Amino acid sequence: MAGSESGKGLYDYLYRRFFELRDTHEGYSFQQAPGGSAPTPVVTFSEKLRWWTCDRWQRRRKLLAERDRLQREILQIKKSGSS
Repeated sequence: MAGSESGKGLYDYLYRRFFELRDTHEGYSFQQAPGGSAPTPVVTFSEKLRWWTCDRWQRRRKLLAERDRLQREILQIKKSGSS
C-alpha cells in the first residue's frame, strides 16, 4: 500500500503528516481531491430553466434517462471486468 506502513491504519500517515505540519500549514490538505480522468457528466437543454417552464417533466425524464444510461454503462464495465 503506497504511503502506509504495515500494522498501521489506512490513513495514519496522513494524520501524522498533518500533525507535523499543523503549525505551518495553510488551507485544507485533506480536502484536496486528486483530479480524475473522466469529466463530470453534463446534460444540456435547448432552453434555460425558468420557474414557469412547462417542460419540467421532459427535463426530468431526460435527466433520469442519462442517469440510467450511466448506471448501465458502469454495470457493463463491472460485468466485463469479472469475466
